[in-house]
Amino acid sequence: MSVQDLPATATGPFLPPFPARPPQALPPLKLLATARRNFLAIFEEKAFEYQFFSSRVLNRRVFICNSPDTVAQAFIAMHDSFERKTPQMRHALFPLLGDGLFISDGDTWRKRRRIVAPIVHASRVASFAPVMVEAAAETAQRWAALPPGAPVDALREMATLTAEIICRTVFGPRLGAEHAMTIVVAFSEYQRLIGQLDLPYLLGLPDWVPRFYSPAVRRAARRIHEVLEHIIAQCTSGEASMIRLLLEARDPETGEALDPEALRNEAAVIFMAGHETTANSLAWTWYLLSQAPEAEARLHAELDSVLGGRLPAVDDVPQLLFTRAVFEEAIRLYPPVPFLGRQALRDETIRNRRIPEGSMVMVVPWLLHRHKRLWDRPDHFIPERFLPENAAARQRYSYVPFSVGPRVCAGQAFGLTEAILCLATLAQRARLRLAPGAAVEPVCRLTLRPGNGLSMLVEPRQS
Repeated sequence: MSVQDLPATATGPFLPPFPARPPQALPPLKLLATARRNFLAIFEEKAFEYQFFSSRVLNRRVFICNSPDTVAQAFIAMHDSFERKTPQMRHALFPLLGDGLFISDGDTWRKRRRIVAPIVHASRVASFAPVMVEAAAETAQRWAALPPGAPVDALREMATLTAEIICRTVFGPRLGAEHAMTIVVAFSEYQRLIGQLDLPYLLGLPDWVPRFYSPAVRRAARRIHEVLEHIIAQCTSGEASMIRLLLEARDPETGEALDPEALRNEAAVIFMAGHETTANSLAWTWYLLSQAPEAEARLHAELDSVLGGRLPAVDDVPQLLFTRAVFEEAIRLYPPVPFLGRQALRDETIRNRRIPEGSMVMVVPWLLHRHKRLWDRPDHFIPERFLPENAAARQRYSYVPFSVGPRVCAGQAFGLTEAILCLATLAQRARLRLAPGAAVEPVCRLTLRPGNGLSMLVEPRQS
């Protein structure tokens, strides 16, 4: 395998932070203790060179596919054997999502995919793009009213923005603002409280063993469910929204509609996927731009050339090549979901190694996207690697920020378009600088965040 070779910039590319890598593989108990604090810190330096490796964690064997061919084998060629999400992911999200598309499998997953995928398909993005730009422009106006150098939490700012967008698109403009904050706060509380390791699975216990959820976790999920059920009950008008589309959707094979509980669960999936991951990724993008002046200047030049000071529209996205490259490089370095895990439903073989039924099979974008044999200067921020002229140098299945195969994120086009339009709207009018003394540390729980916040200073952009 060859790396993608790119020239260095005049000042050299920016090397953003990542957790310290242990000199050798951690013993099981230390690995578990480290994972509870930050999953990203468990990998030793050599793991960023391995192509396919395994480790025993308590009574389970974990296999990691870390090359394009093993990724394709596990998540595409052997999808039927590895279609089930890991017990950790399923049990962590079950109180919130029930049998929703993100954690279901088998016939339930196939039926839901047939119904939900068309609603978040790329063909729908154009109808939702004006809402994205409108919400981003409101954020830009709010920033413009602040004094130059005013402190902001970029993570909270992006979370507020993407929550507003997803509320308006999922619930409709009339219902979105009314319920946005209730759901956002409850989602944040849920993620903070939920356990990060499924010990019954790692101990070898069967999947049907009940999992314990604290009363606080159940309360957070219940608050979200109550809001969603209230909104669904009110969506009787023809107002355009994803809830309305879900209400009207029918399985193309059976003609069946979603029952009320299924509809609520799929609304929760769309909200979770459309809010949290995009917010984190945009926050990382602002941080990286603040530390890479040459990339920031090139981004501003593109925005001035393509947009000339006006708000972007969905038709501008194909021309915003560097804007897209900046975001794609941000989610290479900081993939929104850095661990993609599956549970083996039957015995399989990858690279002549037996994968026993019940084992965990993982693709880890955090490793794959920084693999030393796949990427030139893999830990550095180099947006140019994602420009069209460099696409041929990138191996297929070496970059999987939205997963890959039949379980690829159905909302990929929505999220990518949203990020480009929000970045284009805001970066025309403002710059964010890292606050003095601010500590930036990538931390993985269910998603990859810049710690608990990202302290930055907002300044008006001088053309």
